[in-house]
Amino acid sequence: MSMRKTRIKAIAVPVVTAFTIAIMPITPVEAGLVENDRVIETEQTAVDRATVDNFIKREDVRRQFELLGVDPAEAEKRVAALSDEQVARLAGQIKDAPAGQGAIGVIVGAAVLIFLVLLVTDLLGFTSVFSFTKKGSANPS
Repeated sequence: MSMRKTRIKAIAVPVVTAFTIAIMPITPVEAGLVENDRVIETEQTAVDRATVDNFIKREDVRRQFELLGVDPAEAEKRVAALSDEQVARLAGQIKDAPAGQGAIGVIVGAAVLIFLVLLVTDLLGFTSVFSFTKKGSANPS
């Protein structure tokens, strides 16, 4: 007899669960049109927040916060609390800021400048640095 009760329970529990789920009231879902401007605005806000978050998480920015006595974690909390307009303005400033120039660029720029100055002075005949230039009137030899 106990074997029969076990089978009945094994069948009854899933059936009762299925019926309970079937008769539960389901809230209706309403669909509506979403304007393109709203979608673009939402996507742009997400991009702006990602730009600001990535900037705040950079190591050099964190070091500068610490030098100024600002806790980087507190700065992240404050950035998270900014409104969408403030984040958009801040992201625009980050995008418009000039990128830093490394030491390699300075060295190459200085070398090119020195080369051009020597070339011009050699062409004018004031110096005799390059053998491939024709000497100007200032140096008759």
